[in-house]
Amino acid sequence: MSAPIAVTIAGLDPSGGAGIAADLKTFSALGVYGAAIVTALTAQNTKGVFGIHDVPADFIAAQINAVFTDLSLGAVKIGMLGSPAAIDVVAAALDRYRPGNVVLDPVMVASSGQRLLQGGALGRLRDLIARVRVLTPNLPEAAALLETAPARDEAEMRVQAQKLLALGAGAVLVKGGHGGGAESVDLLVEANGETLRLAAPRIATENTHGTGCTLASAIAAGLAKGLPLPAAAREAKAYVSAAIAAADRLGVGSGHGPLHHFHAWW
Repeated sequence: MSAPIAVTIAGLDPSGGAGIAADLKTFSALGVYGAAIVTALTAQNTKGVFGIHDVPADFIAAQINAVFTDLSLGAVKIGMLGSPAAIDVVAAALDRYRPGNVVLDPVMVASSGQRLLQGGALGRLRDLIARVRVLTPNLPEAAALLETAPARDEAEMRVQAQKLLALGAGAVLVKGGHGGGAESVDLLVEANGETLRLAAPRIATENTHGTGCTLASAIAAGLAKGLPLPAAAREAKAYVSAAIAAADRLGVGSGHGPLHHFHAWW
């Protein structure tokens, strides 16, 4: 019996906390073999992003073709697509290969505040939504995609999720980590009308670098293992919450440190 496989299509964080590094750690922690397609090289650490070098679109396409024609992929996680050309290449690949479980984390801004999506790319990112099974925006990202103000409560989160569903996604998970209150609440709203409320105690920590990447890749891992989407989302929420709770034990960097992806082992 072969292992479940997931691939991440995202940017590289050399400090290991976000992007492809976080995705591969998450896949491994959740029992999934991870492959990786690099869309951008970044110069960043726990304190910020200091430079971005976009991988040429034809080389992104070459990586995609190499992986998709050889590996039996159970899920695809898409993260940073910094340029319009990168988005176009990924969209064409999704149309060509038709993978079933595509999770899109619409990365626009790094945890430290630096913009990761080029101007003019937002419209193309919206077009990509119709090709994915799950879209996982945080509150600012959902607002940017809809050109509106961030949701202030769960009712507004649900309304924005419905509007994003209208763009063609199979499901939308609106992440409430940027909100307030004692709980961090995410809402999974599916096109079939089902809604799942995922709540966890809000954890007081500065070490949240890569949280969005980790949640999206955890959902992809669950789907790669054959879990139904609600179960994959529950597993992902529990995993990320535990990784955040254990993050302070790592002591990595002097800024916003990474999650402890391997909290269950060391």
